[in-house]
Amino acid sequence: MNRLLFLSVLFLFFSLKSYSQPSTEVFLADLEWNEGTLKIGNPKNISNNEGYDNQPSFYDDDRILLASTRNGQTDIALYNINSESKSWINSTPKGGEYSPLRILDQEDISAIRLDDDGLQRLYRYDFKTGKYKELIANLKVGYHVWYNDHVIVCTVLVENRMDLVIVNIKDNTLYTIQKSVGRSLHKIPQTELISYISKENDTTLVKSLNPISGATEYIVTLPGSFEDVSWTKEGTLLTAYENNLLGYDYKKKGSWKLLHTFDKLEIPKISRLAISPDGQILAFVSEDPKYKIVQKQVESYNSGDLDAFVNCYSENVVVQNFPADTLYIGHQKMRENYGSLSPDNKKYDVEVANRITMGNFVIDHEIVTGDGSISKQVAIYEVADRISSMTFIFDNGSESIPESVVQEQVDAYNKRDIDAFMATYTDDVKLYNFPKNLTTDGPEEMRKGYTEFFTSTPDLHCEIKNRIVIGNKVIDEEEVTANGNTFSAVAIYEVENEKISKVTFLK
Repeated sequence: MNRLLFLSVLFLFFSLKSYSQPSTEVFLADLEWNEGTLKIGNPKNISNNEGYDNQPSFYDDDRILLASTRNGQTDIALYNINSESKSWINSTPKGGEYSPLRILDQEDISAIRLDDDGLQRLYRYDFKTGKYKELIANLKVGYHVWYNDHVIVCTVLVENRMDLVIVNIKDNTLYTIQKSVGRSLHKIPQTELISYISKENDTTLVKSLNPISGATEYIVTLPGSFEDVSWTKEGTLLTAYENNLLGYDYKKKGSWKLLHTFDKLEIPKISRLAISPDGQILAFVSEDPKYKIVQKQVESYNSGDLDAFVNCYSENVVVQNFPADTLYIGHQKMRENYGSLSPDNKKYDVEVANRITMGNFVIDHEIVTGDGSISKQVAIYEVADRISSMTFIFDNGSESIPESVVQEQVDAYNKRDIDAFMATYTDDVKLYNFPKNLTTDGPEEMRKGYTEFFTSTPDLHCEIKNRIVIGNKVIDEEEVTANGNTFSAVAIYEVENEKISKVTFLK
């Protein structure tokens, strides 16, 4: 985000195969309640697995079920918390399992099975042998929860929506309660009710259901479009927003309260929540941190693994020179450009000398060694679940010392000295949002905006958290305080004749 602007500032698993799903990991963290305050321990990654690891549910206080990728398909894994070991319940050929749950008061497990031919059904799996049998015929079940040993509340895929259906597997009856619901189904502690997600009139609500009477009741509106919830044994409803954990007191009502904020670099976006029966452990799912996706492609390149390297990128990845000079697009062209990459036939090794991570961007200062030479480059990676764009900045051999004038403008910025600040810029300075969206053209427009900003922001301060210098460019990771708020940004400064001619902001 331009510093000038600081002041004004359904994923359904059944529609995708496991190989096209985002890479996710399952984490555990200790929970401790003290007079209404939640303390959460450091999260631990228990899946540590390439691909899709998701949909955790507790088998008991010491073991947790999850859907986990193995040999290109998703099977039911069982993680033992005490021994820190993982075993497998099943191995289904030509199909994959999702949303595993322990059947109420039994050892066996129920899960959704999606076959390669598109058939999707709810099955029962023997806990010891993994053998399975169909539980509900002719319904495309998405998610489910056991009310008792013969009544299942589930969401069923109907056309382009999910409906809430009560199924009695003893007498083979079913009843549709509501159309257009979400995926999160849970028993509400200390009640005879089930909670579900209602999507009425484009609003996401948590409602309760009595499966015997069919009565429903509003509980609370969810913040944003997030639809994953879980319940503590005391009756607090938990949900998440990005890297924040929120709580709602079901008994006292009120409003959502922020309970905990995770480190966004490590836990960028939470989904799927589960709490152990004793209430002492939280399981949750998060996307892979952006920098880990980038690091994997660096390691794949250095090991000469072309397939692993290319698979770190989205199918339509854009590769360009800074700021927006497109070199090629897509996997096929990437394979052609890196066609010689193999363990026995690779020329170069890449070392990351410095790294900046902000939002969806990872910026690496890389040292490339090989073929009798050493060179430096910067790669700007834009990352979703994979790398969607890669932008190179190469060392242009500039003999200037660009960081000197950049630091001068930072010092003037912190003093709110508009004359000294503008003196560091050229007469044709331009400001952009990445990659090349012009926001400010010329010093007059820039002076006017920054004069107003300096005047209205007495606590203004910019701290440089990290800096990369390459050729005539300086890339600063900045933390800015303005009117009591703190913001982060990355600015790429281009220096000509010892003055700043262009600034590109990443936000």
